[in-house]
Amino acid sequence: MLDDRKAAILYAVVQEYIRTAQPVGSGRVARSPGIDASPATVRSEMAALSEQQYLVQPHTSAGRVPTARGYRFFVDQWRRRSPSPTLDLADRLQVNDFFSVSHGGFEAILSDTTGLLSDLTDWTAVVVAPSPAAATVRSAQLVELSVGTVMVVAVMSNGVIEKRTLDVPTDTSPEVVADASERLARRVVGRTLADIDDCDQPDDRLLAAAIAALREARAHHEVFVGGTSKLAAAFDAVEQLSEVLGLLEQQLVVVTLMRRVIDGGRRVAIGEETGVPSLAECSLVLAPYSTEGTDGGTIGVIGPTRMDYPQALSVVAAVSRRLGPALNEV
Repeated sequence: MLDDRKAAILYAVVQEYIRTAQPVGSGRVARSPGIDASPATVRSEMAALSEQQYLVQPHTSAGRVPTARGYRFFVDQWRRRSPSPTLDLADRLQVNDFFSVSHGGFEAILSDTTGLLSDLTDWTAVVVAPSPAAATVRSAQLVELSVGTVMVVAVMSNGVIEKRTLDVPTDTSPEVVADASERLARRVVGRTLADIDDCDQPDDRLLAAAIAALREARAHHEVFVGGTSKLAAAFDAVEQLSEVLGLLEQQLVVVTLMRRVIDGGRRVAIGEETGVPSLAECSLVLAPYSTEGTDGGTIGVIGPTRMDYPQALSVVAAVSRRLGPALNEV
């Protein structure tokens, strides 16, 4: 536990480093608001904070920079001071403008939301669509795409559209597809994907395949990523950047990571807290959103550990509050 003076000095160091990306010296901290101490005293306290692994000194003659532990202290302190974060006027207007216009369908809104988050925070944005598992099926049909190919399309009550392609015998007639489509709708409309039983007519291969495809969709979470180019400036090593971008292409890994952070009661994961080695120099700022009174998905931004946490937390919180109601109107 830090005493009040050390806490104030550490908070000031993190604020200054986030702002400038330069090691912070004792003289600069001593001039910070709320610091009532001489540069010599501040220097002594910063040395103690380094011993406690809140700060690190990159070079002998340089100032200090925060460690992951230092950032964690800063984030926790800021959240206690600002339990209901608010956006500044310009960001608030941008969010209002975004949700005041139509973005088309369900997927278009989620995709466009990554652009909004990335523009506001200047980092990479990730939006995870709601899981279809707990939603009920509004409509379901089989659509013949071409000879030998049929698509299962199910529209869920939370707006998610599940589509799966099936290979069928080339001699399957349109009448057979239409008949199976009607029977599929009777079997699944009004039920959740979790409640759909296996087909009890094993000889009806098309219906059985369609039902199996919908059952597999229970674990599916579609992931939208935007602003990946903004991570490039954060990393000097091309290999490290490549690892991070490669991770973002693995949807299951991304969904699992975000859910683990949220289920752990956190909104921020810093460096090694993510549990993913390739994200050791990154932080995640997340928030869940809900659709139609049920658990929805998750939105967030990913950037270097030296991100502006107060601004990112405020943005993600504000957008998550607006996203669920917007999706319900689709």
